[in-house]
Amino acid sequence: MRQLTGVISDRGSKYAVSGGPARDRAGVDAFLKDLKKDKKFAKATHNTWAMLMADGTPLKGDDGESGAGMVIVRMLERAGLTDHVIVVTRWYGGKHLGGDRFRHVQDCVTAYLDDLKA
Repeated sequence: MRQLTGVISDRGSKYAVSGGPARDRAGVDAFLKDLKKDKKFAKATHNTWAMLMADGTPLKGDDGESGAGMVIVRMLERAGLTDHVIVVTRWYGGKHLGGDRFRHVQDCVTAYLDDLKA
């Protein structure tokens, strides 16, 4: 499991991004279960995730952050990354971020993909 914490902080909300290999929904569920063994991630407001299966089928979960899973799917498609789940975690800071939350999800995924290449 690869994790980048403290990627973004905005108006009290904090973001992290994690990822690792997953071939199907069972793999995603196992990854999320492993991630949430860390109480910090278990108590997060949102653990939004997405992956592309090898055949191009997208899987996603918004976890209450409507539309965020699709943002991750689109970025995975552009990167051509399959059989790999990416989870963007948000700890809500008390202030609504509006459309900025999607930019933050994109920035987290970009940071993750850049770290993966390094």
